[in-house]
Amino acid sequence: MSTAAAVVDAFIGALERKDIDAAMAYVADGISYENMPMAPIVGADATRAVLGRFLGDAKTVEWRIVRQIASGNIVANERIDRFELAGGWLELPVAGFFVVDDDGRIAIWRDYFDLASYTKQLAALTPHS
Repeated sequence: MSTAAAVVDAFIGALERKDIDAAMAYVADGISYENMPMAPIVGADATRAVLGRFLGDAKTVEWRIVRQIASGNIVANERIDRFELAGGWLELPVAGFFVVDDDGRIAIWRDYFDLASYTKQLAALTPHS
């Protein structure tokens, strides 16, 4: 396994544990976190805030890596991101792309997924007020 793949694996492991502090240790200060097709989130502080909201309501987080390839400082993976919410499991196929900088931290994190599928599942699983 390449060093970049080990960084991404450790990062994902921390997210699955909902340990945002541990996950942020693998993130560059100037990270560009991009959930396609939404606008990029730039910077470690903004990324921390989004991850807190994104993971906060989940009882359990599982990111099943279907396949992963690494070349130098670039890692790409195909995943099924699963979040156990109060109403059940939200499951989202994701293609992830990571660039790890020379300091061993994630400088670019770009996920491609179907936003309509995410919002439809989230609406069905989230209690309405």
